[in-house]
Amino acid sequence: MVPLSREELNVMETEEHTVEQLIPGAPSRIARAAVHGADGQVLRLLRAAQSGLPWAHDIRSGDFAQTVRGGGGAPVREGTSLRYSAIAALGIGRLDLGDQRYVLSGATAVDVAGASAVRAKRQSDPGTTALAVWASAEVLGATDTALMARLETELASGKPIPTVDLAWMLIAALRACGPRDVVAEHATARLLETQGARGLFPHMSPPETQSRWRRHVGCFADQIYPVQALARMFAATQEPALLAAAERTADRLCELQGPAGQWWWHYDARTGDVVERFPVYSVHQHGMAPMALFDLADAGGTDRTGEIVRGVRWLDTHPEIDEELIDEEAGLIWRKVGRREPGKTVRKLSAVTTAMRSGLYLPRLDRAFPANRVDHECRPYELGWLLYAWLPARDGDAS
Repeated sequence: MVPLSREELNVMETEEHTVEQLIPGAPSRIARAAVHGADGQVLRLLRAAQSGLPWAHDIRSGDFAQTVRGGGGAPVREGTSLRYSAIAALGIGRLDLGDQRYVLSGATAVDVAGASAVRAKRQSDPGTTALAVWASAEVLGATDTALMARLETELASGKPIPTVDLAWMLIAALRACGPRDVVAEHATARLLETQGARGLFPHMSPPETQSRWRRHVGCFADQIYPVQALARMFAATQEPALLAAAERTADRLCELQGPAGQWWWHYDARTGDVVERFPVYSVHQHGMAPMALFDLADAGGTDRTGEIVRGVRWLDTHPEIDEELIDEEAGLIWRKVGRREPGKTVRKLSAVTTAMRSGLYLPRLDRAFPANRVDHECRPYELGWLLYAWLPARDGDAS
């Protein structure tokens, strides 16, 4: 499939055509967005991802950058990230082979996933290891037993583990070995142990390993990846408690969703309240929330397409700013809308005040530090999750 032209995308927004008519066998997630009139926007975002990922890919090394900076002149690639390479492989792996070679200058997702697995053996971060296992299993169709053994050892050690890493471990083990694997079972147990009464998660497991001022706070990623992981574990086991746990988290996130569809940033895992709203990250809106909430619905949970679409629409409406968040010419989606503040002042103060008393928020902070600043960078994992969230798995993968 050749990336859709601007003219084709404009046609898809007309009332006379449906996504099913223009793309036979259209991905069901795009079709669900079409019911809410959002298919044209989703397709524009997918086209941007295919155009933007080449900026982050180093043709010589095959690595993906930590970030691509723009906002003035040509985009500039900075640093490298093994995590982001693995996520990019997962997303690019959803494209047809011709599109993969377009994005990767002749290479394919198999090449990226394979290189990520090799490089993962030279590091020790459990989240990175889990992503490499996930990409290897899904894109290559291979179980990396050496990396799986590392995950098992990490869990058996009893060390503190970030909530996001636990979710990735669970998904990786499911893809590589199935639900009865010891890594899948242990990661599931750790997630369920740390879930709060209102369904939300702290940043670390166990939370007591963080300072008293931070242990109650979990970010959006700490919520949405467990939704995805528990939904997939439920789909594999049909254990009702897993679906109920994922539903509790999703319910609370959707109750707290902002009036323009914003997925807020920091939450109190004890009370289920918002600790700090900003930044609002583009990847949460177009990639991570759709990916997890669609997975939950596909597993038998509640259909939250309405909330997904409201989140995606924020990328166009964004009442906080007048500037556009999507650079369609470069294919980059700017990373976030945040406050004008020195050194993450508001989130630090909000963590302290809510640690002292649940729900204690200083309203003057909004006036002192308004959320009207765009971060002109785009990280490759963001575009990778965008592709992964909306496109179906390819038949006969590992090609």
